[in-house]
Amino acid sequence: MMNTVTAAPITLSDQFIKDVEQTITPHWGELGWVTYKRTYARWLPDQQRTEEWPETVKRVVEGNVNLDPRLQAADVSDDVKQALTEEAQNLFKLIYGLSATPSGRNLWISGTGYQHRNGDALNNCWFIAVRPQAYGHSHIVPDYLHPDQVAVSMPYSFMFDQLMKGGGVGFSVVPSNVAQIPAVDRSIDLTILIDRDSQSYDDSLKLGAVDKDDWLAAHDLKDARYYELPDTREGWVLANANMIDAHFDATNAENADQVVLDMSNIRPKDAPIKGFGGTASGPMPLIEMLFDINTILNEKVGQKLTSVDCTDLGNLIGKTVVAGNVRRSAELALGGADDEAFITMKQDKDKLYHHRWASNNSVAVDSEFKNYQPIADAIAQNGEPGIVNLELSKHYGRMADGYQAGIDDAVEGTNPCGEISLSNGEPCNLFEVFPGVAEAQGWKLEDAYALGTRFAKRVTFSDYDWEVSRKAIEKNRRIGISMSGIQDWILDTFKTRVVTGFNEVKDPETGDLVAKPIYNQAAVKRVDALYQAVVAADRDYSDELGCEPSIKHTTVKPSGTVAKLAGVSEGMHFHYAGYLIQRIRFQDSDPLLPALAACGYHIEPDVYTKNTMCVEFPVKAANADDPHFASAGNVSIAEQFATQAFLQTYWSDNAVSCTVTFQPEEADEIAGLLKQYRHTTKSTSLLPYSGSGFKQAPKEPIDAKTYEAKCAAITGDVAHVFDLQNNHHDQKDIELVDQSDCAGGACPIR
Repeated sequence: MMNTVTAAPITLSDQFIKDVEQTITPHWGELGWVTYKRTYARWLPDQQRTEEWPETVKRVVEGNVNLDPRLQAADVSDDVKQALTEEAQNLFKLIYGLSATPSGRNLWISGTGYQHRNGDALNNCWFIAVRPQAYGHSHIVPDYLHPDQVAVSMPYSFMFDQLMKGGGVGFSVVPSNVAQIPAVDRSIDLTILIDRDSQSYDDSLKLGAVDKDDWLAAHDLKDARYYELPDTREGWVLANANMIDAHFDATNAENADQVVLDMSNIRPKDAPIKGFGGTASGPMPLIEMLFDINTILNEKVGQKLTSVDCTDLGNLIGKTVVAGNVRRSAELALGGADDEAFITMKQDKDKLYHHRWASNNSVAVDSEFKNYQPIADAIAQNGEPGIVNLELSKHYGRMADGYQAGIDDAVEGTNPCGEISLSNGEPCNLFEVFPGVAEAQGWKLEDAYALGTRFAKRVTFSDYDWEVSRKAIEKNRRIGISMSGIQDWILDTFKTRVVTGFNEVKDPETGDLVAKPIYNQAAVKRVDALYQAVVAADRDYSDELGCEPSIKHTTVKPSGTVAKLAGVSEGMHFHYAGYLIQRIRFQDSDPLLPALAACGYHIEPDVYTKNTMCVEFPVKAANADDPHFASAGNVSIAEQFATQAFLQTYWSDNAVSCTVTFQPEEADEIAGLLKQYRHTTKSTSLLPYSGSGFKQAPKEPIDAKTYEAKCAAITGDVAHVFDLQNNHHDQKDIELVDQSDCAGGACPIR
């Protein structure tokens, strides 16, 4: 049942917003306003333009505050309404000034009609275990199943649904899950029908579909499983479920050897998509996916699926979502640490380029695992796999708080960026504070974090489509309060980096000599105090709402696109360089391009993609000239591991998203560092530092002189010039090209 606000909704007055605009200046980074305008500003059809920042923040804040479950009652007290109104005002000031932001998903969806139709849309990412499961009382249940009947298709239906709603999905193909999938019982003859009146007719026939009228005239449907797809997201999901489940006798009661799927009702390519926006792909990507998945299953008749097979099915779904519309797909496949076939599956270049690119792959370990050298060798070659320590996630919050048996015992995996350990069907739920910006704008950090905590807590009261998710959310109320610009804030506040040195000590278990980090104790004390503030805010708000406190509270997300808004370092990561050129790609029809050109930004055609222009933005990192400043290009791999361990120990009771960059000469240190931090780090990934070794690199280090020269060429404010040129009007469905929310390209931006 949909939640509806029974009391009059909490709103922010126009006068209040005008007053804030006159007293607070948003802390836009060099790329901030442009990134906002093309990523989070929604189209306003009645005004034929995209939102302005105050309108976005008003929409987001009102959408969130009105999730407070007390507003579902008709007799809400004036005290509650007044308190929530004041809270909404404070949240508006916090977010408007860019001292903090909710997740990119909330910036895009909160306060829209889509939020009310689909509460899932407020959460960035999800996790599902790939094993037979029941659909339960969910918005999608195939008509041949009872809600309590387990089906092989269920985790793939969950994955497909969430990816098409714009979320990322982590999925587990560890041996204990894959072993629960029965052997494939039968080969299925898949027939896909298309009506000759469909605008997709010719393209569909080329992919193997057949003429609907001709086929039906020559065949009888009585022995086939037939499904006519409605023109909905659910129709795509159910088509795949029908085909997968027909391969298994337990979910094929009619003993059908043929599945017939009718694509005639699916809207054609370039038709508009309501809700998220964008344009349709037509049925072609779905047709290609269904034939590919059916081939994999047919080849396994009489055999059990492997972790590689199960990952391939997930990757084919991810590939289809990318091709199917303008949204990106984010997947993380979690396999076994001793599963060599899984670890090496991307070495098959044909399959890598066809579909295996669609997930980042990690392996699940525990603290007893010590054979890191084969994993390190694979990482040195291609940056995979990442590492996820499920044992630590189950029994620890912050490392500083020690072992707590079963504190999070249902954890089975993680979201695609690795910052939140999740149970089956559970989403991540994020909000982040930029502490350096917040303090500069006069916020007491404890207050900023308390506002973020309450924002995230309310998201857990959204309406969720899947029963498996509702159960996990109601049980855990998990939130992830993050901080970004960490390196900037630490240098500003404590005048050194957090790792001040190393002591050589013996690992008590292995006898190996390891470099134990020394941390700035003032930073330890301050970060611990902020963690306690989050826990206290959650406890107080939970008491107000009469619900359980959140099982875990804090994290460090990769940030990426959101960090660009405020111009701070991304999550825990070091700036890419002290000075750099950041290149952003635009559709060549984007009306922002003339404004950027008029302001002096260098623009040239993209050498990789047609109809795309590449714009150069000169960027200076905060503290670039500080003698203690370090960048991803020169900070040691050891210091990055130690910094992640600091945050896992004193800040994050969930996990810390970190992509450690390493130089070629540091590759031989990877295995030792993974082993050293096996009792501390819940998840990590590594990538070689790329520098600027290819043309039009997204980030290119430059020196201070080059930076100053490029800045001197910029003579105007893009937002002002854009409004003058376009009379405050804009174009619909214009997006930045190839923007991602994390270093590994995993998480979707909205």
